[in-house]
Amino acid sequence: MSAESKNSKKHVVYKKVSRDKSIATYLSRRDFVDHGSHIDPVDGVLLVDTGYVRDQKVYCRLKCTFHYGPEDIEMIGQAFTRDLYVSTIQVYPQTGDETKSLTKMQECLIKKIGDKALPFSFEFPNYLPCSVCLQPGVNDPDKFCSVDFEVIAFCVSNLEEKIRKRSSVRLAIRKVQYAPDRAGPQPTAQISKHFLMSDQPLHLMASLNKEIYYHGESISISVQVTNNSSKHVKSIRLAVEQTTNVVLYSNDKYTEEVAVEEANNQIAPNSTFSKTYVLLPTITNNRGKHGIALDGKIKQEDTNLASSTILKEGADREVQGMLVSYSVKVSLLIPGMLGDIATSDVTVQIPFLLMQPTPGKRYITPILVSSPKHSARNACGSPLDLLIRD
Repeated sequence: MSAESKNSKKHVVYKKVSRDKSIATYLSRRDFVDHGSHIDPVDGVLLVDTGYVRDQKVYCRLKCTFHYGPEDIEMIGQAFTRDLYVSTIQVYPQTGDETKSLTKMQECLIKKIGDKALPFSFEFPNYLPCSVCLQPGVNDPDKFCSVDFEVIAFCVSNLEEKIRKRSSVRLAIRKVQYAPDRAGPQPTAQISKHFLMSDQPLHLMASLNKEIYYHGESISISVQVTNNSSKHVKSIRLAVEQTTNVVLYSNDKYTEEVAVEEANNQIAPNSTFSKTYVLLPTITNNRGKHGIALDGKIKQEDTNLASSTILKEGADREVQGMLVSYSVKVSLLIPGMLGDIATSDVTVQIPFLLMQPTPGKRYITPILVSSPKHSARNACGSPLDLLIRD
């Protein structure tokens, strides 16, 4: 087997140890998938130094938080944060209520770490949003807006006590949603425009070849123009627009172009035109642009443009924090009354979904292998290599 094949069969478990070494947290992954009908549970294990903890208790907490503005800023006594969800369970000493069966990954971790490892598990409620954040600009790095998830393990005497940094572990995670299996109708938009001094209209029709696109996939846009008017089309402008509506706290709205093409295709009066254009919206071409929404970002790991928000039936829009949508905008630029001023007189917008593809479904049996090159003090948690056998 080639080295490349072996590397492709590696998986990662994330480990982070508290400063006082009382708690070590192991998570089998950082991304947890909302499948629509159900959501992957957050499953992991804790290794507790019972001699150090003594008569204190160890808790684990799943937290979803909405942030707006710099984390340390306050306005009229109110911080720019709101907890959308908090769930806390006691892991040590065990309460006797641990009747849930272990996941296969937990079984594997306990085998490798030892029977002193204590499992924990959380179920996401169905109404929570997915991870998303607004990219701060180069000139305003403090402007920050996000919906974040994290797992916190901590050692205290009681839940009223303040959590000490040295006796706690925080691991950022993401809640993500993959593209639905359904294939919607082919997105199409059209418009007819009548001009003064023209008996017949100009007709524009634009369509996409499908409704759902994956991150990193090119978007094909078919444009058809029937110009029965007396106007001369100077050029065609195409853009992929991302619209982010901050529905919690401010109701701000950001509309940003994430891919653009200016096509110098002229269309004379009493003529027809047909052409297919290709646009590629990626984070690579939009780094540093404030207002661009990204899938939840974990430190030291790259991400992509935010996935489209799919609201579940009965979901509260405000609790979603931010709503993200995409559309293709096609504009025919036509000279104005003075002949040399171009104005976008004829425009259509075509909504579509931009999401992650569903990976191949297969269960993988992991085997823990120590990896000394990673530091347990890494701010994101240090990964341990896992070999994967089919």
